[in-house]
Order: sequence, then C-alpha cells, then structure tokens
Amino acid sequence: MDAEIAYDERGLVPCVVQDASSGEVLTLAYMNAEALERTRATGEIHLFSRSRGELWHKGETSGNIQRVRALRLDCDGDALVALVDPAGPACHTGERTCFFRGDTEPVPAEALAALERTIAERRGGEADGRSYTRELLADAPRIGAKVREEAEEVARAAAEESYERVAEEAADVLYHLAVLMASRGLSLADALAELNARAR
Repeated sequence: MDAEIAYDERGLVPCVVQDASSGEVLTLAYMNAEALERTRATGEIHLFSRSRGELWHKGETSGNIQRVRALRLDCDGDALVALVDPAGPACHTGERTCFFRGDTEPVPAEALAALERTIAERRGGEADGRSYTRELLADAPRIGAKVREEAEEVARAAAEESYERVAEEAADVLYHLAVLMASRGLSLADALAELNARAR
C-alpha cells in the first residue's frame, strides 16, 4: 500500500480517523511517511501536526490513544482511513469526536453507538432516581425475558401490523438486546464481529 500513497507537495496525506466499532468519524488529521511507519510499528495512531510541524502520538499526554484495527487507502491513493479503537475522546475539547458542531441531528447510523453510550452512563450512574435501563441491568433474568418478549412482538407485528409498528418493535428488540449485551460486559460490536467472522 505504501508505494501507492500520493503524498502532497508537503509530504502529507489526509487521514480520516474512524471508530472501528461504531463507524463514527472521530477526526480528520494528516500523516507523513514517518507517521505512517510509527503507526504500523506501534499499532497506535501517529499523526503529523501541520500547526506545530512535528510528528505526534495521539493520546501521548491525554491517555486517549487510538489503537489501529485497519488502514485503508482510497481509490486515488490520496487519502487514508484509519479504523481505530479509541481509549477516550478524540477531540482536544474533550468531545468524543471533533465533528460536534453544525448540524448535529442524529442519523440512523449513529443510533446504536449513542444507545450503547447511554446504557453505559446508566450502568455507571448514581443509584438514586428511576431508570428503566438501570433496573434491567440489575435483573439479568428480566433482561432475557424482555428480549424474548420483544422478539415475539416484532415477529407478530411483521405478520399482522404496519411497517411503522414493525420498525417500533424492532427498535425495542435492539434496545433490550443492547442492554442484555452490556449486562454481560459485551457490546453490539462483539455480535457484529461474530457476523464478520461467519462471512469469511
């Protein structure tokens, strides 16, 4: 791949950094050949700071490193995508992603990742105040029963009800399944990884 990279006149190539589990874009940065080499050698993102004119290891001071799962080159060879497992916020402001301004209405592709973050917050939240999610997390048999119940409801809706009802019941299944996975210390990405393994 390296021989196919078309660096610009400054020896840089843009690199889109994307969460490997959720698909969310975390930041857009730049790499030079040395940053790419260090990234490959360490398995963690190294970038080139255009403002400072130097190589930097993402998370070196903050601890918010990004472990690389895959590097991809676009069809023209002039842009990279780094699929990473982030250890914390990607943005220097403390936001999860650098793209938190502008039109921030959620889109469907962001729903499951946002749901899992909400479940994690509820799981780690204070005991006071009612939370259906927290109640489920504290009652493992109930979570399993709810997944069975919601699966039956979506199957029944698919046979007898409107498209809207099928979508609503499917959303209930996904929510309860995400809670069940979290209760076992797993994420939906673990199930997706299993699907990828089966597709090989």
